[in-house]
Amino acid sequence: MMTFAHRTDAGHRLAQRLTFLHDAEPVVLGLPRGGVVVAVEVARALGAPLDVLVVRKLGVPGQSEVAMGAIGEQDVRVLNDDVLAMTGLGEHDIAVVEDHERIELDRRVRRYRGGRPPESIADRTVVIVDDGIATGATARAACEIARARGAARVVLAVPVASPDSAAELRRVADEVISLETPSSFFAVGEFYADFRQTSDEEVVALLEGSGHILEAAHRERPAA
Repeated sequence: MMTFAHRTDAGHRLAQRLTFLHDAEPVVLGLPRGGVVVAVEVARALGAPLDVLVVRKLGVPGQSEVAMGAIGEQDVRVLNDDVLAMTGLGEHDIAVVEDHERIELDRRVRRYRGGRPPESIADRTVVIVDDGIATGATARAACEIARARGAARVVLAVPVASPDSAAELRRVADEVISLETPSSFFAVGEFYADFRQTSDEEVVALLEGSGHILEAAHRERPAA
């Protein structure tokens, strides 16, 4: 079983796996918070612009770690029908959680972008990066958002994912790349030596510095 030292280490290893996308001139979208740390390394390796793609998990009331779905920008909502059938939750229950999470989603968009418009992804190859995938609800919402914004190709890339979720996500992404899909999977954090929470301040700093990363990559890219 592969264990990553931290998210930066995971991003570096993932970037090596994604070098085949270099000539596609993709846009890299990191899922906050931890996914942005991984995405920085991918964007640097590919010489690609980096942006944030904000999504929020919809947790089951009283069991917030269990995802009954997820929401994202542009009013995208994805529901987990299996979880809803098992819990018996209805539209009113979903709406209460969604209203709460929508407030946090809007706050994060304002905080992370600082008024900047999102990176244009229309007719582009998009690489969506997270630090790992458990249920897949958030990643699925991210893929749906990218489609809604006109992405021509959606590649979902993570250091580690549960096998079932990785298989399911191939229905919404053109390609799913995971360095590890262990048969024994309990939580993303078990595959990291250091999985401390990433702060909003770290995300903002990484996004603000992404322009310098892109400029450096262009300087290093050999002329055609």
